Amino acid sequence: MMIDEQSRESGPAGVRPKVPAGRRIYAIGDIHGRADLLQRMHQLIRDDAADHAPDRVAVIYLGDYVDRGPQSFVVVDMLINDPLAGFETVCLKGNHDDFLLRFAATGEHAEVWLMNGAQATLASYGVDVYGPPSSAVEMGCLWADFRAALPDDHQQFFQGLRLSHREGDYLFVHAGIRPGVALSLQTPFDLMWIREEFLNSDEDFGVVVVHGHTPLPEPEIKLNRISIDTCAYNSGCLTCLVLEGGERRFLST
Repeated sequence: MMIDEQSRESGPAGVRPKVPAGRRIYAIGDIHGRADLLQRMHQLIRDDAADHAPDRVAVIYLGDYVDRGPQSFVVVDMLINDPLAGFETVCLKGNHDDFLLRFAATGEHAEVWLMNGAQATLASYGVDVYGPPSSAVEMGCLWADFRAALPDDHQQFFQGLRLSHREGDYLFVHAGIRPGVALSLQTPFDLMWIREEFLNSDEDFGVVVVHGHTPLPEPEIKLNRISIDTCAYNSGCLTCLVLEGGERRFLST
């Protein structure tokens, strides 16, 4: 596991980052249509929380529930209808979730979405795609078929996704934040899409940013950020960061 040893003890400004007292946080990285891994992770979390958990326990999903993996529909259905009982739940929006929501609303960006794993998502909703639509008519039919297949509660789920969430000294987002920009002024695009400018920055953000979006073989801890996208759809490893007080640890499938 790639861990910066110094980051165990200190975060921004040399202060060890903490979550609020009496609270345990479980943050889950990009799921990408792997309902089997999500189900396994939920059980790991239940087992972990059964061992002297504080009164307030929250699970934060960092987004990208859909695409690439084969079970996007089941993932979303689980989050809506079978959440972790007794846990506060926060669901953030990833760029793939935004693709789905925009396509459902207007039919836009279909070509780019299809190049980024949408075919698996559409198939999971019962909409078969045998290659990129070759005409505006075919694209319109695809849009109509998906709108008809998307349940109302799934649409409401995607519409209700948040862009960020803060717990004490930690900020949870899908992709990252733009260096040099106040937290209150971050754009939705950067929160869902940013990569190099954020990943290469050693700036003190005033918080430790917990994010996914950029897959790595193992979690990565830096002084100013923690990355937990471990490419679950391909690797079979879904990662969860556990935070309590000033402690950090991981669960993985």
